[in-house]
Amino acid sequence: MTLSSHWAGTGVGVDESEQLMVMRVLAAGYGSSQPPLYTWLAHLTASLVGTSILALKIVKYGLLAGGLAAYFTAVRRLGFSNRAAAAAMFGLLLFPQIIWEMQHALTHSVAIFCFSSVLFLALVELLKRRSLAAYVLFGLATAAAMLSKYNNVIFLAALLLAALSLRETRAAIFDRRFPISVVVAILACLPTFHWSLAHLEDLLLHSDGFGVAEGGSAAATASLGVSGLGKAILNFAGLPIAVFAVAFLVAIRRPAPSSEPWPWPEKLLWRAIAFALLITLAVVLAGGVTQFRDRWMLPVFVLLPAALAMRLDAMGDRGRKTQATIVFAGAVLAILVLPVSWYMQVYGGDSRGRIVRMDYHSLYGQLMSEGSVRTVISSWFWAGNLRLVDSDLVVLDDEIPDFAASIREPALLVLAADDGEPNSIIFDRIAKAGYAMDTIHRQVAVPQLLGGTPATRQLTITRLHKITAP
Repeated sequence: MTLSSHWAGTGVGVDESEQLMVMRVLAAGYGSSQPPLYTWLAHLTASLVGTSILALKIVKYGLLAGGLAAYFTAVRRLGFSNRAAAAAMFGLLLFPQIIWEMQHALTHSVAIFCFSSVLFLALVELLKRRSLAAYVLFGLATAAAMLSKYNNVIFLAALLLAALSLRETRAAIFDRRFPISVVVAILACLPTFHWSLAHLEDLLLHSDGFGVAEGGSAAATASLGVSGLGKAILNFAGLPIAVFAVAFLVAIRRPAPSSEPWPWPEKLLWRAIAFALLITLAVVLAGGVTQFRDRWMLPVFVLLPAALAMRLDAMGDRGRKTQATIVFAGAVLAILVLPVSWYMQVYGGDSRGRIVRMDYHSLYGQLMSEGSVRTVISSWFWAGNLRLVDSDLVVLDDEIPDFAASIREPALLVLAADDGEPNSIIFDRIAKAGYAMDTIHRQVAVPQLLGGTPATRQLTITRLHKITAP
């Protein structure tokens, strides 16, 4: 996928074009209500291989591979079979948000998948080894999880509560060396915490996306919240649960041993899932949240395939048959999705997804036709793709922190009529930055690659001028 994306050479979608905008510099934070770890990795990769689609895909698929490997290793380190670990890993590929959404969209959600798996493995090593190195690594894994996406605090809290609830694991958390993990995590997160406090407006930029208190009354809001949470759970976890159930029914005629007491690792995972659900429900009710995105459920259910695979290990031939079916189903789904994901990468789909097909080399040439340009400003993330043509170009939209300080002259404003974003917001940011728009506007038609209708995209280009004080 990484190499085919590099060969195709079109643009990238919304989330990765945003990364192209912000990964130009290394900073403690980047706004958009997202932590910086994914962007740090993109910046590092681009410094090694150049600013390209290849760099973006190396980050994405490196994180996906790392998350799968950490997940498999954690199940094995807990003493379960290779078959159980494989079933757990391939069970992750049954989540639509992982096998599909993360392929052609999303960035920070890929990081949360990887580093929640790494945090799971770090906790297992901590429980197994109880060494100074294990506590330091757990602190680093905690920081990585927090800096991947902020809702990973739910997963962290659920893991710790589950460990505290079990006699076999409680001592590792109460160990006198556990504060080392806490200090390491705080120190690693401190620059971003400081940046967030200094940029609260950027941190809370998308807080309206939670639909807080939209029900009117407290009862109506709670009802909407619980209903929305239920739909998000079904959309996120419905498919893997259904496939596990069908796989078990396929193996129902196989002999199964009498039920045995559950081992502590299995209890740990099921309790972590239960605690994550309770914490999420409490946040929904206390915060009046009514709007959800399915991928927000990842910290809640990321351990579900592992917990199910562990339970199957105790079921003899029936469990082994079910595990083999899960591995087969996950592998087949991954193979079937691959060509469709490649198609989405180069064609982009309709609506906003078609930004990948714009001929950015042609647009860049038209931008530079009347003189060099150092900064391009737009009302939306699509313009980030211009950095695939010129990595030194500064590309900004209204969500970029330190907007005024980032502008390098000469600067242009480039708008598309079908962006769907209100231009008034970017106009306001430009005025506050101390710039004025030229009264002469230039209309250009940019070809769209790979066919489709319309064949061109109409853009308006306006030169910006620094306002001089009287």
